[in-house]
Amino acid sequence: MVSDTSVSNVVLVTVDSLRADAIGPYDTDRHTPVMDSLADSGTVFDRAFATGNWTPFSFPSMLASRPVFADNGRIGVEDSPTLAETVSDAGVSTGGFNAANGFLTTHWGYDDGFDEFDPFVANVGSSVYSRYLATHPTVEAWLQLAASPIRRAGAWLRGNTDDRPFLDTSRMFDVEHAASEFVGETDSPFFLWIHYMDTHTPYVPAPRYIREVSDDRLGTHKMLLAHTRTGLGWDVSDRTLADLRTLYQATARQVDASIGRLLETLSDHDHDDDTAVILAGDHGEEFQEHGHLAHYPKLYDELIHVPFIVDVPGSEGGRVEQQVGLDSIPPTVTDLMGVEAPDEWTGETLVPSVVGEESPADEPVVSVTVRDESVTTQPIPRSLEDGELLVSARNRDWTYIENVDTEEPELYYRPDDPLQQTNLATDPTPEQADVIDSLAPVVAAHASTIRDAEPTDDDGEVDEDLEARLSALGYR
Repeated sequence: MVSDTSVSNVVLVTVDSLRADAIGPYDTDRHTPVMDSLADSGTVFDRAFATGNWTPFSFPSMLASRPVFADNGRIGVEDSPTLAETVSDAGVSTGGFNAANGFLTTHWGYDDGFDEFDPFVANVGSSVYSRYLATHPTVEAWLQLAASPIRRAGAWLRGNTDDRPFLDTSRMFDVEHAASEFVGETDSPFFLWIHYMDTHTPYVPAPRYIREVSDDRLGTHKMLLAHTRTGLGWDVSDRTLADLRTLYQATARQVDASIGRLLETLSDHDHDDDTAVILAGDHGEEFQEHGHLAHYPKLYDELIHVPFIVDVPGSEGGRVEQQVGLDSIPPTVTDLMGVEAPDEWTGETLVPSVVGEESPADEPVVSVTVRDESVTTQPIPRSLEDGELLVSARNRDWTYIENVDTEEPELYYRPDDPLQQTNLATDPTPEQADVIDSLAPVVAAHASTIRDAEPTDDDGEVDEDLEARLSALGYR
């Protein structure tokens, strides 16, 4: 389907580890004024679900509308028709800028179709010292703390406000600058993708954003203490957990401000009325709802329920209650730009729901993860052979999760159990058994699809710098 819209350009903003309730459109207690403004003028999808619990499991759907593992049994999009390739073949200029997530690089095919692409995975150097700091960001943070009085004194003398992140592992300003240059130097039509990492661990926002989201000032020493305690595996107290949540919310506000500057750039180049902006999280983040921090291999809402907003100039906007998956992003972008979507894509365009009144198809959304012997086993699985396959299916109210290898089921009724703590599959009522009977075949069909993929021998050796960056993110 190709809809008739006045859109010439599309900007896709993705934010790593951004759970839905971290921003104002999904939780009014949050302070994210720019994203609130996008939601006010755009369409908010209340039940948007990621197709995996971490980046390499969710992004094949987000940039190629394909399930992870479906094309070659491995992560990445090398064998998939990507969104950038599709619009580029139609004459659209393309730019992609990723804030140093090692799983979104050329190695896994994410540069395919981009005229300009920079993953900002910097060379970490060959010395033992450089590699140690690259893989121990909290240690680097302590070193930066020692130097911070000098840095801040210099900023004060220059009359600059200190709005840089305390520890700039996120490469936010690099991505923002590259995206702004692309907008300023590229003629319409263009497709721009930028990916932020600020809300990924470690959460190290600029002090001004901590003050914006917190009544009491959380100092840098508390920031580092909270990360040190979790990094060393110490018990996380209620106070430490609260500090981590505050830091996380501050990083969300930091991204919010950067998005605001990007929107100003679009306005400065007269692209207000011809550019659609799409915002989505690639997965969520856990704060011990199921016993852990970050985003280990689970399929509960804190990791799968994500923000998804589509702002199209001239559309009335509103809220959509039906469940949607992030594999709808590529066909929505191509539809907005008047480009035919490849037949291989699994998602459906949401443009009729954004510019009209047509509801999305009432189909369950499927998500997957792979779990080894322990929930906290690292590294991230890179093939189906790396552990047991877990698949979930969600409709409007129910979440069904199954360990496909052990055939262990879980069922949750989200309206009464939003944190998904009570497994109803252990002793289901007749109504609950009917839900299982409706969702279990969806899970089985998806598992069969990805297991039938023709596997490749391997995905190539990852170079030392990329492995170091993955280690810095906690992926050994």
